[in-house]
Amino acid sequence: MTLCERNVNMVAQYALLVAHRVNSNNMVDSKVFLVYRIISRYNRIIFLISKGKRYMKIKKVISACLVLTCLVTGLSGCGKTDQVSDTAERSVIKLGSDSYPPYNYLNEDGVPTGIDVELATEAFGRMGYDVEIVNIDWEKKQELVENGDIDCIMGCFSMKGRLDDYKWVGPYMVSNQVVAVNENSDIYTLSDLEGKTLAVQSTTKPEGIFLKRTDSRIPKLGNLISLEHRELIYTFLGKGYADAIGAHEESVIQYMKDYDAKIRILDEPLMTVGIGVAFSKNETRDLPEKLEQTLDEMREDGTSAKIIGKYLDDPEKYLEVDQLEEE
Repeated sequence: MTLCERNVNMVAQYALLVAHRVNSNNMVDSKVFLVYRIISRYNRIIFLISKGKRYMKIKKVISACLVLTCLVTGLSGCGKTDQVSDTAERSVIKLGSDSYPPYNYLNEDGVPTGIDVELATEAFGRMGYDVEIVNIDWEKKQELVENGDIDCIMGCFSMKGRLDDYKWVGPYMVSNQVVAVNENSDIYTLSDLEGKTLAVQSTTKPEGIFLKRTDSRIPKLGNLISLEHRELIYTFLGKGYADAIGAHEESVIQYMKDYDAKIRILDEPLMTVGIGVAFSKNETRDLPEKLEQTLDEMREDGTSAKIIGKYLDDPEKYLEVDQLEEE
């Protein structure tokens, strides 16, 4: 007897059991009732109950149970021998990012959330993929994507100055790199930073701006402190170890909201940048091209603005990517 025949025989026997386990009160036990509810939900069974009689047509029950069994367990002996579940058929994209509110962070339940998390979930979902958020060491992001440990990098990642390092998608958003100080600081302009101590997250755009000083507006600092974790720059500012910090404007605003921090952002931004999704330069799949198209569609149909608006005021200004100057 084949596996398919054994499964059919098993279901037929169970169907007979269902038909005979009707008690004198026209009730069925909980397990049988559960089967009934599931089968009925899929509209696969027809209970033929005539007035004053209690019976089911066994043939209909057998047919319905066969359909249900195939749906739930995928009868490996019927048809294909190697069937894959719906979950397995839907590939997973490993998206690398560090904690960077409001783009990527853990909510109160410990679940990744934020602008980039929602944008990626929606975009890749439309493309037929699930997304796994992988918390990475930001300093090792390029190594991780090149080695295939992650599929892409998406965490408020500035494209400017890195175009040759990755295969890019975007920009899908605009962001200002800014300098922020304590509310009572005497620093009001970029020139006031001369001789001061500035804290930044390592390998970020502000670090490069103050190290290279190719912009004539950037003064010579007294000390530049590069920290591995973003949260530490705020600690250094609050403790007075640094006179100012450099970061994405949205990140500073989020920190002020979360901790009621008395921080002031300088009026003059360091740089306006486009944010993108970075793939390995050796990426051979068509993921970047499809993601580019999908993010454009989300911007056009209002989905991106709706997601960004959950975290930032005036979401449309962050989508003005067409106004960015090409590098």
